[in-house]
Amino acid sequence: MTPSNPALSRESAHLGAALSRESAGLGWPGRLDGSGRTDLLLSTLVGVVGAYRRMSGFSGRRRPPVRAVDRNLSLVVEAVRAEAEDVVSLRLSNGTPLPGWRPGAHLDLVLPSGLVRQYSLCGDPSEKDHYRIAVRKIGVASGEVHALRPGARVTVRGPRTAFPFVGAGPFLFIAGGIGITPILPMVHAASAAGADWRLVYTGRSRESMPFLAELPADDRVRIRPDTEYGVPASGAELLEGIPEKAAVYCCGPVPMIAGVRVDLALTSAAVHFERFAPPPIVAGEPFRLTLRRSGQVLDVPGDRTALDVLLETRPATPYSCRQGFCGTCAVPTADGGSMRICVDRGPAVLDL
Repeated sequence: MTPSNPALSRESAHLGAALSRESAGLGWPGRLDGSGRTDLLLSTLVGVVGAYRRMSGFSGRRRPPVRAVDRNLSLVVEAVRAEAEDVVSLRLSNGTPLPGWRPGAHLDLVLPSGLVRQYSLCGDPSEKDHYRIAVRKIGVASGEVHALRPGARVTVRGPRTAFPFVGAGPFLFIAGGIGITPILPMVHAASAAGADWRLVYTGRSRESMPFLAELPADDRVRIRPDTEYGVPASGAELLEGIPEKAAVYCCGPVPMIAGVRVDLALTSAAVHFERFAPPPIVAGEPFRLTLRRSGQVLDVPGDRTALDVLLETRPATPYSCRQGFCGTCAVPTADGGSMRICVDRGPAVLDL
């Protein structure tokens, strides 16, 4: 844009020329009146700008290069133990104190095939020499975990927390099957703190429910296998006897969590939950994805995710948790943002 004031234009040009003379070592700038005398104000400005330039260059040379942070932690499978039908626990260590964690935290486990999956830490946070996770065999990734043997080396990332345990109670814990893994450390923490708490633990049968022997011998623990009580008819059945103003921590199958949330909607209780399956799509609207580099246009139906549709075209598309918190599936968009294609919905131009 050209300045509308001619005098201002001349001053700008004079300053540029003065800076060029100073850079070339040709002396200080003269006044515009043609007197040949030095322009003191402009000379001072030129000196300040020159000093700034020299300091900037020096600072840039002294600045250390940015180094990538390696967040991978190499661990060894120290022990594998059967905990219930189709459930094993892994004890992971590397002979050094490990990063600390709090109840509700999980690890990203990099499997031999390259798949990455999240597993809740279910040991004692005070034990710094190892981590413990437990995995039910229900698919390809969990099958890889079950195939691991003592001495195998694995890579983990974390611990990270997407299910934080906070507050002083009262608490109601609800666990379904393998959902006991993040809940178990919470129960022990609440018990050690002397908090008011209750636990409802459901499962297909006692034989399928891990860590029964590790629960406190307390009448506040309610074990409810389907083989003895039938499948819970509603969330209200699991919420029976909830302490007033209790915070509810729930982890398990999606139908169980959905039932609990529906029945809690009419109360003032705060509900915290972690599911181990993708969240259901409720009243989803169809939308369109455009792949900028290839020019492909993909239609995403209302009952499917962008990830599902993209995997049909690009099977190598990275993803992990399918719940929107790990960030593995985040794809840059053409407008400089990003889209978590496992959960985000809406038309977008992806930088693919």
